[in-house]
Amino acid sequence: MKINAIQLVIGLAAAVVIALAAYRARSLSRSGALAAAVLGTVVFGLGGLGWAVLLVGFFVSSSGLSRFAGRRKEALNEKFSKGSQRDYAQVAANGGIAGLFVILHVLFPQALWPWAGFAGALAAANADTWATELGVLSRSAPRLITTGQRVERGTSGGISAAGTLAAGSGALFIALLAVLFWPGGLLALGWEQIAAALAAVTLAGLAGSLVDSLLGATLQAIYHCPACGKETERHPLHLCGTPTTRLRGLSWLGNDWVNTLCTLSGALAAALWFVF
Repeated sequence: MKINAIQLVIGLAAAVVIALAAYRARSLSRSGALAAAVLGTVVFGLGGLGWAVLLVGFFVSSSGLSRFAGRRKEALNEKFSKGSQRDYAQVAANGGIAGLFVILHVLFPQALWPWAGFAGALAAANADTWATELGVLSRSAPRLITTGQRVERGTSGGISAAGTLAAGSGALFIALLAVLFWPGGLLALGWEQIAAALAAVTLAGLAGSLVDSLLGATLQAIYHCPACGKETERHPLHLCGTPTTRLRGLSWLGNDWVNTLCTLSGALAAALWFVF
């Protein structure tokens, strides 16, 4: 595929404008805005409009949900490693794998699996975000995905019916965009192909979110605040300012790496569906 210099410049301009708007809206930190501008340039500049729509769809919906019912979720901030304002690491964790599949599209312009992998990565990121933002508002306490034991809201690895439904809805949202902006046009697909594509991307996104929960319950680094007596992802300091100590998990496997593996799982699941 020949890279279009004009499209690349337009992509850069559009990415910078969106990143600045998100920074002013406090959805992104300064480093997050810079990372988003780079990612947006890659996606729009090398992929095109359809690819950019999926990325913007993920970012707008996930950022909107992060602000939804904010006061009700403030008490859970102690659980999470970071707040709703995304930094460069969060942008890379949620969008880096998708950006990689855009580059693969440049290398294999006639293949459909890079598009599927791109959609699967964003479907997984969206599923995980929607599950986190809406699942914590569930009236019933979540259960640990590995044992079924009831845990506090916001606990890594905790799932609920409401959270799983939200994850499926988030993945379906990206799947719908992926079908609407299908390479070659929606009219090139038959009804059976549309249904299959919707199912593949949605299930890939949901699978990615479940991988996130499984890692959260087993291998993710979880810490303990001795002052509050609470489990948390925050390190080295809790919100109260007390140093936290590792309770379980691998020290290097923080939330950003878990999110990266979540999106990678979704991308591979969707891409392999097209290959085989």
